[in-house]
Amino acid sequence: QVQLVESGGGLVQPGGSLRLSCAASETIFSFNAMGWYRQAPGKERELVARIGTGGITNYVDSVKGRFTISRDNAENTVYLQMSSLKPDDTAVYYCNTEPATTYWGKGTLVTVSS
Repeated sequence: QVQLVESGGGLVQPGGSLRLSCAASETIFSFNAMGWYRQAPGKERELVARIGTGGITNYVDSVKGRFTISRDNAENTVYLQMSSLKPDDTAVYYCNTEPATTYWGKGTLVTVSS
């Protein structure tokens, strides 16, 4: 059974930090690259960070130097450490494999506002 459960979102002021977590089922986590995606109001979902099974990471330009993706293979969990948050980072954040499966969790809402 595919499971993706995101958590850790919330309201944060500009310049603040948050750490998102995603618990994934072993069946999809173990042999796949994982990604964090986000969907802002009125916009399409976009991939913002990716981590391969060996730990190599990639980021979209808009978050480079501010976001860090990591994975705990023993716990089937992927994290997104976000710092220096901006209002433009406001979105629902999702995790999935990369490329993404057709299954999506509920996501976790991040709101950056003063």
